[in-house]
Amino acid sequence: MNNRLPFTMNKGESFFDKLNEWIGDVFYDILPEAGFELRDEQIFMAFQLERAYKEKQVIFAEAGVGTGKTIVYLLYAICYARYIGKPAVIACADETLIEQLVKKGGDIEKISKVLDITVDVRTAKSPDQYICLNKLDRAMTFENNEKIDVVYDTLPAFVNKHETMQTFFPYGDRKDHAELNDEEWNLIGWDSFQDCFSCAKRHRCGQTLSREHYRKAADIIICSHDFYMEHVWTVEKRKREGQLPLLPEASSVVFDEGHLLEFAAQKALTYKMKNQTVEELLTRLLGNDLREEFSLLVEDTLDVNEHFFEKLEQSLYEVSGSERKDVKQSAELTSAIEQLLSKIEQIGNELVYEGELHTIDHYQLHIVEEYLDSIEFLLKLLLTKDDVIFWAEQSNQDTTLVVMPKTVESVLKENVFSKNIPFIFSSATLSENNTFDYISQSLGIEKALSFTIASPFDYEENMTIYLEKVSDDIATKFEKTMEAIARTEGRAIILFATREELLAFKEKTNQSDYTYFFEGDAEISELVSKFQNEENSVLCAYHLWEGLDVPGKSLSNVIIWSLPFPPNDPVFAAKRKGLNNPYMDLDVPYMLLRLRQGIGRLIRTSEDKGEVTILLSQEIDPSVLEKIEVILPTNPTYK
Repeated sequence: MNNRLPFTMNKGESFFDKLNEWIGDVFYDILPEAGFELRDEQIFMAFQLERAYKEKQVIFAEAGVGTGKTIVYLLYAICYARYIGKPAVIACADETLIEQLVKKGGDIEKISKVLDITVDVRTAKSPDQYICLNKLDRAMTFENNEKIDVVYDTLPAFVNKHETMQTFFPYGDRKDHAELNDEEWNLIGWDSFQDCFSCAKRHRCGQTLSREHYRKAADIIICSHDFYMEHVWTVEKRKREGQLPLLPEASSVVFDEGHLLEFAAQKALTYKMKNQTVEELLTRLLGNDLREEFSLLVEDTLDVNEHFFEKLEQSLYEVSGSERKDVKQSAELTSAIEQLLSKIEQIGNELVYEGELHTIDHYQLHIVEEYLDSIEFLLKLLLTKDDVIFWAEQSNQDTTLVVMPKTVESVLKENVFSKNIPFIFSSATLSENNTFDYISQSLGIEKALSFTIASPFDYEENMTIYLEKVSDDIATKFEKTMEAIARTEGRAIILFATREELLAFKEKTNQSDYTYFFEGDAEISELVSKFQNEENSVLCAYHLWEGLDVPGKSLSNVIIWSLPFPPNDPVFAAKRKGLNNPYMDLDVPYMLLRLRQGIGRLIRTSEDKGEVTILLSQEIDPSVLEKIEVILPTNPTYK
């Protein structure tokens, strides 16, 4: 008998039979007695998930808003984790949605109280959600910022005082420093160019300590899609380094907002090469007692690297609506790539000999080899051209080259969906044209169960949708937005397609009497909490099209500032290539999916009421407008 299960199971009894009985008791008796609404949709979904867990299959659970899908998958994930003896992993679309799941009064807390069970749930956040002690030291030296001073002053004593018998605990989470805006956090938060493996502070680092903490979770580990995919791609590398994988073995995996997983997989397979980092790495090598021949090779490589980045920067051009810069391919740039690749390969071969001579510290040698392997792979990918997407980013007078694969289905098939465990995809928008073929093919999934459940909410009664054609000048859009906000006396979220749109709107809000919370001004879950508690306020965001759950009067109005078409950047430019009609085959479907998600922020319970205002360009294509009308949950009113 497993004493941790929330039901009695004696020796010889079937786990799934007893789980089935208990699930029936929960939905027909326990939850209704606690004041929860009995939902047929939940019960249908529950018994669909049972099959996926029993047969250890992938299942696409497409369930509309209000079906209670989160409670259903939590119950199965918890029970199965306790039965197998390994935690379930729940991967959310991004870091902001992790807090939505674990927040006070959220679904996990609700089922814990009602079912009288203690759920051991821990969060596994991405590295960039933690303080980097080295960057914090630099910020303390070069920045004059009182908020950063406070962060430093409130570090745990064990960070800077090395004593015996110290107690260590996780710290340094972005959420714990919600008062910092995004620019301030970027000064002290981890980034992908930090050399953690050789860092002398890594054993006292909040990120390291948080990993030790969440790995011990008995029931559930909650992370982002990005973090889960980073775990998948780095398992073997971390084993070679003598490190544990980022996540322990899971009993099952739930992908909440699973329609976004493909892009997370692409991001996790991204390779980056920064001019300054390459220089620092090679210069660090020269600080050792190297053979003269090898020293000359390193110096030559430094020159070739400088030449490569000069050619790269000459090949860059701005892309409207994106911070990324596209790269114009040329014979000169290809030649510079080939020269650098040749030098990197030579250094890699020579490092084997240097290692045998013990002229380079073992840890330093390992770090250099890993990074050079990464650069070598990046350069080889770059030379294939047809199979990759690449662009450059420039900041602080430095250039970063970024390369990612166009497709990930074969890698996902081999490294993720070959595992004999249940995988649950949960979202209101998984299918396309009433089939799950697109998502299956893009993720390398050959066999899957699936079902679709519509939202039970009465949208005709509780939601008013306004479609308003306006000119594209910001003054007119601002005026129309103010009219919409006034109708509900605040209580609104404004969803922007880009950060630039949000900033342009923000400049004009000094003309308004409402309280505004802008994404980027503080940690996002803190902003959501303030918005929810200050009923007449306005939340402005460009990342909250999915997952935001604010029931009640605080969110009575969703305003779509502009249709959420995909950005005009190298990633989507590559996706558009090869399509007969990229606008209708890619841009419009992407926009419609995001629009459906954005509209879904309004009605979260059967008692919610409100309105949605969608600002449209006066030049909108009639065929696109027709497609918008089809996906709306109720007939719109034109203003």
